[in-house]
Amino acid sequence: MMFSFALSSLALVVPLLAVSVGYDAAQVGLLVALAAVTQIGTRLAMGPLTRRVADKMLLVTSAVMIALACVLIMLSTTLFVLAASQLVQGAARALFWTSSQTHAVRASSTSVKGLRRMNLAAGVGSLAGPACAGLLWSVSPPLPLLVAAIVGSAAIMPAALLHRFPPFARKVSSERRNGHISRQPGVRAACGMNVAAGAWRSILDSFVPVALSLAGQPAAVIGLLLTTANGAMLAGSAASSWIRKRGIRASFATGLLCTGLGLAATAPLASLTLAAAAALALSGLGAGILQTVGPAIAADEVGPEERGDALALTGTYRAVALLLAPIGMAGILAFTPLAPSLILAGVLITTPATIALRPPRKWRRI
Repeated sequence: MMFSFALSSLALVVPLLAVSVGYDAAQVGLLVALAAVTQIGTRLAMGPLTRRVADKMLLVTSAVMIALACVLIMLSTTLFVLAASQLVQGAARALFWTSSQTHAVRASSTSVKGLRRMNLAAGVGSLAGPACAGLLWSVSPPLPLLVAAIVGSAAIMPAALLHRFPPFARKVSSERRNGHISRQPGVRAACGMNVAAGAWRSILDSFVPVALSLAGQPAAVIGLLLTTANGAMLAGSAASSWIRKRGIRASFATGLLCTGLGLAATAPLASLTLAAAAALALSGLGAGILQTVGPAIAADEVGPEERGDALALTGTYRAVALLLAPIGMAGILAFTPLAPSLILAGVLITTPATIALRPPRKWRRI
């Protein structure tokens, strides 16, 4: 919860700070995408790390790093320091999400129940972070960074007090050595769900605050609107067990449709506070389903000692989306304004749902 508070505070402050010092929307998107570079690199190393380091120690390290990311921006707003902060933040995110997911799965009777509880706790921090950051920004721009750094540092203590599960076994199955873990239909579907959730998160953290700001929304209102999206994401996570029982196809289609349609509707409604809140709530609901059910499916498709690898794999796909979505948006912005670009992004997220809405052969095994 504390880590998510600091992370979601940064998600609001970084775009607003970048715009205030003169960066345009495309540059903000590229700056936010930098975090995905280290997140991808760290995610790729998470499988071996989970076989050598206890997940609670990885969680402690992530708390230290998210606090450092906040402190760096407090020291300077030069491009070099902003970029360094984003790189540190990306590595912290990779450590936190993979290790918290593996810990939740190992501590619960079922994967989806453990991930639901973990995402609900993280969602509380995501709710409070943008709202507090928006209000504190109105008082003084450095203030939300200071609070986020303090809260991030405080996350070290509860992480250190967690039950210490041993690292995963270093000897993996023959299937894993042959790379079959990524060929299982459930794991492929989980990776697709994480791609959509990652694209939504990167756009929400970069272009949506800019779009709302350009539409005339003040910082405090923007913070509340992002809190609305995160609150709906919390509701999606809470409903994940029910959605998971409907099957992979239903989870896939429901998550993508809600996420994409809500994001597409946000752009033309940005100046209308209540309508924008409804659109962001719809997109957050879908993202909550995707980010909870997807990893649960991946964890259920593999053996107990391969869960760290499966969750790291789905997380890597999410990190790739976190990198490519802002870069793609920046490219689109070279030809179209921000609002049409957001609509196109929402439509693209929705499109793969058509695969699940019809019964091709690939889905009959699921």
